[in-house]
Amino acid sequence: MSNHSGYKGKSLEFLEKHNLQVGNIVSVETDSTYSGILMPRYEYNDDKHIVLKLKSGYNIGLEIDKIKKIGIESSVNTKKETMVQPHVDPKLPKILLVSTGGTIASKIDYRTGGVTPALTAAELNATVPELSKIANIDTEVLFSEYSENLLPEHWKIIAEKINTHVKSEYRGIIIAHGTDTMQYTAAALSFSLSGIPIPIALVGSQRSSDRPSSDAALNLISAVRFLVECNTGGIYVVMHNSTSDDDVACHWGTRVRKNHTSKRNAFQTMGGSPAFIVKKDKIEKNPQFNVIKNDYIPKINFDTHVALVKYYPGLDPKILDHIISSGYKAIIFEGTGLGHIGKVMYEYVGKAKKKGLFLGMTSQCIDGMVRMTVYESGRDLLNLGMIPLGNMIPETALVKAMWALGNSKTIEDMEKIMKENIAMEFSD
Repeated sequence: MSNHSGYKGKSLEFLEKHNLQVGNIVSVETDSTYSGILMPRYEYNDDKHIVLKLKSGYNIGLEIDKIKKIGIESSVNTKKETMVQPHVDPKLPKILLVSTGGTIASKIDYRTGGVTPALTAAELNATVPELSKIANIDTEVLFSEYSENLLPEHWKIIAEKINTHVKSEYRGIIIAHGTDTMQYTAAALSFSLSGIPIPIALVGSQRSSDRPSSDAALNLISAVRFLVECNTGGIYVVMHNSTSDDDVACHWGTRVRKNHTSKRNAFQTMGGSPAFIVKKDKIEKNPQFNVIKNDYIPKINFDTHVALVKYYPGLDPKILDHIISSGYKAIIFEGTGLGHIGKVMYEYVGKAKKKGLFLGMTSQCIDGMVRMTVYESGRDLLNLGMIPLGNMIPETALVKAMWALGNSKTIEDMEKIMKENIAMEFSD
């Protein structure tokens, strides 16, 4: 790695003039005084700034023309830390931690200046020593990807990995996962592994472990406690329940949604309360929460010929012609209100139905039930073959449709599956 990685032009001349290099801990005086690690820059950035990572974990850019004084406090110690393996207590239950990437499995990369999914599951386990007092943790890296890069093929790999351990000695399994698409993966596992007898916890963090406000450790500790003590099966998303560190929520995998870009309690159960709340001294079960009792017959297959169409005023209805001609077999609509789309779409909805596509209706509203018999427009869509999907979350409906299509021989079979409450995707 270059000692001035990402710097060019004026900023590079500035670093060379003051004998600075990436990794130095420096003190900088502008209108205020700052202390932090000199970070590399991205190749597309300008040449007018340097970047510091402050002790708070945040990065700031400082304009070099406004720097009055700069000096080296110390150099970063690049000596590799010795990994201390956790103590194995034969009296404790065993948990498997599978890493797929994301912020919870990230660390600072001084090559790029950001956090990257480069931390192995073993390192993650070792950085939270409290885990070894709750359970014996085995770790495995399945892949290392930001969750926005995960595809249905990855869902299948994760599900197959979990399935191989269902009858093992593990009390439960943690999937370390990025938060951006966690709800999609949770839904995919909920359907493909419906009836699973052991608990599976998808765990992420909104803030990387280099920041004092990181939620990574508490989410992990709470997930392990939940798996050890909950005495239930199913797929859950385990994340902060509030902006404080008072409690962590265990959301049912088909009823959860990420509703904030950066808050620690970004995830919420839609249409109800979380299935469980993990507190410091106890785990509280939602009294209205009851797991659907299904036989465990894993069906790990997905067909991605499903489109999610969000209706908005001005949407070109010809987009449905493109979907049909592209070989799609199902469309999930994200309609307005109780489940409506404009009448300009009706002709093309009729075409899609005649071509044999499954048509399902969800709502753009954050909460509430699709009811297509209240207004004339809804009844018109029902007559065209639209299937109302209750209060199923649009993203969950998309994933379920991919799964139902991948495990059906006909569209009629798929429609039947879509109407069944398989993994609590419908709630009261």
